[in-house]
Amino acid sequence: MLQQIIAIFIIALFIWRLILQKKKQKINRNEFLFWLTFWLLGIVAIIFIRQIDSLLIFLGFSGSGINFLLYLAVLALFYLIFKLRLDLAKMDTNLTKITRLIALNQEKENKNKLQQ
Repeated sequence: MLQQIIAIFIIALFIWRLILQKKKQKINRNEFLFWLTFWLLGIVAIIFIRQIDSLLIFLGFSGSGINFLLYLAVLALFYLIFKLRLDLAKMDTNLTKITRLIALNQEKENKNKLQQ
């Protein structure tokens, strides 16, 4: 029970920090809603850990609810890393395009100066 209280307190700190970031407009509405939902689901999972244990036993799994939640967390982390990698690749492509356009524009300006 003490572990659950500590975990909920830590998540409450994360939610408080999330709200501060939203007020400072450092994250957009969609990010705020995603992370708020994520942390609230975390609190629900912590509160109902015994019911999750029972459900897993009923479904025939040998692990405990906390193990199941850890597996889900690892899967979520891998997904977020994959999504970050895709976003970085997209930004890299866009940066290359922008750099190329700037270089071409500078080359045109240099040619125009030479012709004058």
